[in-house]
Amino acid sequence: MPLNEILIQYPLVFVVIAGVIGLLVGSFLNVLVWRLPKMLEREWRVQAHEILGLPGESTLPTLNLFLPHSHCPHCSHRIRPWENIPVLSFLFLRGRCSGCSAPISRRYPLVELACGLGSAFIAWHFGSGWQACMTLLLSWGLLAMSLIDAEHQLLPDVLVLPLLWLGLIVNSLGLFVPLPDAVWGAVAGYMTLWSVFWLFKLLTGKDGMGHGDFKLLAMFGAWGGWQVLPLTILLSSLVGAVIGVIYLRLRNAKTSTPIPFGPYLAIAGWIALLWGGQITDFYWQFVGLK
Repeated sequence: MPLNEILIQYPLVFVVIAGVIGLLVGSFLNVLVWRLPKMLEREWRVQAHEILGLPGESTLPTLNLFLPHSHCPHCSHRIRPWENIPVLSFLFLRGRCSGCSAPISRRYPLVELACGLGSAFIAWHFGSGWQACMTLLLSWGLLAMSLIDAEHQLLPDVLVLPLLWLGLIVNSLGLFVPLPDAVWGAVAGYMTLWSVFWLFKLLTGKDGMGHGDFKLLAMFGAWGGWQVLPLTILLSSLVGAVIGVIYLRLRNAKTSTPIPFGPYLAIAGWIALLWGGQITDFYWQFVGLK
């Protein structure tokens, strides 16, 4: 029996496969989230040296997504394959390095677990097919971007822009919305936050958000069309306000403390893509207009 028929006849198989792949991808995302900001910082420093005419830093060690090999930041113990099994290795090692017994951050298994469970849910929600496969790619990218933005207040173009173009490409085939809706969704998404940014800057003289947020909302418009934008903006504002207040209270921070908006946009946009139609219909029924 062909694989596609097996997945259709036994949907649980697809859910399990997606979950396992998600665990593996989560392990890779941990590497990506840790190394990509450092790679970008190194690239910016090289460019700055070239512009300023300063001598280059030719003695820097190799740093990319594959080299150097994963190792303990405390004792440089190289992580062996059986110590890099998603979630299970953390449990087997009891959360400590096998070389020096230093504690391993709980973020690693939590990211792997979140990626695995999220992938399994997407497989269950969409069933086997191209919609599920493309949404998996989008979700993995959103998870990586959210973690990077939360830690570094940075939404890397190298992640956002390829996913924006991918949204337009998949909708050129009508996978989620018609292509005109996707194109105008990307335009409207970018221009909406761009306008808010400049209005805030003109009124206060300060930057209210990063330019990466414009591109992220444009990306959601490319995937879900202009229809998902109002709900995405509303949900991200509500989630951001609630979590932001909690964050400031817990950290005893000032209201001027910058808080990344990307993770809230990512959560809201993901919800809008999966359930936007149902949420909108429920709202219209609730207010008695449908």
